Amino acid sequence: MVKKKNSVVSPFSHGENAEVWLETHADRIPDLVSTAPTAVATSESEEDVAAEAAAALGLDIPTLTASEITDIVFYAPALPRREAATLDRWERDGDPFDEQGSLRRRQRQRAGDNRPLSDDESRTVVKVRLPREPELITEPQRIRGSTRLEAKKQRRRDGRDVGRRRTVVTESEFLARRESVDRVMVVREREDRTQIGVLEDTVLVEHYVARASEASLIGNVYLGKVQNVLPSMEAAFVDIGRGRNAVLYSGEVDWDAVENKDQSRRIELALKPGDKVLVQVTKDPVGHKGARLTSQVSLPGRYLVYVPNNTMNGISRKLPEPERLRLKKILKEVLPENVGVIVRTAAEGASEEQLRSDVDRLRSQWAAISSKVEKGQAPVLLHSEPDLMVKIIRDVFNEDFTKVIIDGPTVGETIRTYLEGVAPELLERVIDHGSSQDSFTQFRVTEQIEKALDRKVYLPSGGSLVIDRTEAMTVVDVNTGKFVGSGGNLEETVTKNNLEAAEEIVRQLRLRDIGGIIVVDFIDMVLESNRDLVQRRLIECLSRDRTKHQVAEITSLGLVQMTRKKLGLGLLETFSEPCEVCAGRGVIVFHEPVTRNRVSDKPAEKSRRGGSGAGAGGGSGRSRGAAAPTGEVHAIPEGASSALAKIAASTLAQADDASVASSDASGETTEVMEILDIPVTITKGRRKKPDVNSTALDSVLDALPEPSDPGKGRPKRRRVSTDSITAEVTEPAV
Repeated sequence: MVKKKNSVVSPFSHGENAEVWLETHADRIPDLVSTAPTAVATSESEEDVAAEAAAALGLDIPTLTASEITDIVFYAPALPRREAATLDRWERDGDPFDEQGSLRRRQRQRAGDNRPLSDDESRTVVKVRLPREPELITEPQRIRGSTRLEAKKQRRRDGRDVGRRRTVVTESEFLARRESVDRVMVVREREDRTQIGVLEDTVLVEHYVARASEASLIGNVYLGKVQNVLPSMEAAFVDIGRGRNAVLYSGEVDWDAVENKDQSRRIELALKPGDKVLVQVTKDPVGHKGARLTSQVSLPGRYLVYVPNNTMNGISRKLPEPERLRLKKILKEVLPENVGVIVRTAAEGASEEQLRSDVDRLRSQWAAISSKVEKGQAPVLLHSEPDLMVKIIRDVFNEDFTKVIIDGPTVGETIRTYLEGVAPELLERVIDHGSSQDSFTQFRVTEQIEKALDRKVYLPSGGSLVIDRTEAMTVVDVNTGKFVGSGGNLEETVTKNNLEAAEEIVRQLRLRDIGGIIVVDFIDMVLESNRDLVQRRLIECLSRDRTKHQVAEITSLGLVQMTRKKLGLGLLETFSEPCEVCAGRGVIVFHEPVTRNRVSDKPAEKSRRGGSGAGAGGGSGRSRGAAAPTGEVHAIPEGASSALAKIAASTLAQADDASVASSDASGETTEVMEILDIPVTITKGRRKKPDVNSTALDSVLDALPEPSDPGKGRPKRRRVSTDSITAEVTEPAV
């Protein structure tokens, strides 16, 4: 081994030929290992060479031997052990090499992560990182910016996720859906109201009531005046000239039109009390709540909805894909700049001229509104939507309906005049009701409305639905009722009942116009495929509903959650009013605890008065206030009423002249009144002598048994004593 000068030479040995090799390379060997006898005292043996080298290095080196002259032998001494804190990561984990000499690797993995490992588990060290404990929050937190805007973003995000999963309707499915249902609209005009019914296969699915005195505010455009701004509620109250202030939330503010765009989107920075604001009504006032407003104005038309100062366009998803592409191509040529539209389902098959005329008409309406804004003084009405009947014809009546039946003197002319301007091809489907019979009676609309007002709905197979409306939500319970299925097992029977209930639930939602949060409790199903089948049937039936809705996932308890936009009052509120006694609660509340009578299965024994024993005891108890009134009304037979009238007449009548004369002397007066439709003479005033008949009646009533206390047996019966009666009676009573 050759090293630079002054470097340490490691010990070596060359066996038999070591001396020859050293003499040849003497000039290259350092002084430490020299063959000259005068330079360094060097032993001729291998052991001496190793000992001298070890003494120079201060190490304990064992004897090393080489087999060939060209071999070089190295010795690595053991290094001192370091502290545990400075150990290498391989030393902390143990020997990094296994028995086969392969290197082991470490992988970090979070708790609960079940990813497959890339290497063999026997050669991989896995370190599981425990999750951090969440920080305990004890105070309400706030978010940056507007809470309502953040909620709106979340809803849009969820809507986009649902939209990606939603399949586009093919043309064959679109035509099959249209041809499978026979739709008819019936319009009836009576006095100051107009009723509209939509029937699908002779079944009522939608009902509307339009009154001249109760015009809807939805769609009206106002120039309002801000009255108050509540930053904590992120809302502003606006006066629109309707008495009660309307509310404008921060999520409905048109932030693109706000002057201070650099500031954060906070409603107190955008609106101040006294400011003028252009708003549109999106929801009518209900109860103590005022109308709901938006500053993003949109004008609905026959084929599309015009959205000024917007560049986003949308087309109804209910249209097939080829039709959507055709309409999108037409809109590129028809629409002006900085204008957005939403194409309706009614635009299916519309020509370019029809769409262009609809856009021009809506542009002229917006121009008129803009001119009034500059001249008007808030609050003022700028644009008013037509009445409900025209809106239903505009939004609902399309190519899907086979006919519209008109039952009224003036409503037919209004509908024909509107269709001539917007859809003349539908005029031939307007038919007058020529029969003398009422149109709603002929098409069984009235009968179906009465059934829809009930709490319980019966299914054709024998099952039933129970619909309860609360302040927060509407709950629908599905029951099998009398439906027991035909063959199969319980899972199949329950699934068939749920499929039938899903179709009826959608019909009831449309007919009753139920909005808000809706929770459906289907009968529990074991198989996941059956649950998906019921949910798909529900979503398929909801495709006919034009009201905006969204179906959420099924909860762990098997409940289907959905939301449906609430616009009007609903069918029940239209045909009813709250009870004056219970205030709509359905129960009567007393100031004292109510004692309820237990109904026995045994037949009640008749008492001495001809009634049941329970009735006698209940009547006596009510006189003392021990029992609550039962509210039952018992009908009196004709024979019994005649007998009671005769008894009353014999008890109260004073027909002889002597009694009349004595009554005049004592100040008594007589009056003739009808008891059970029989004239009876009644004597009023103070009597000198007790009436024998009255004494007999009191004796009979006193002889009746008193009601026993709860938990005790029946009291013993007593006989009526007639001694006091026979002693005073001289003549039999007639």
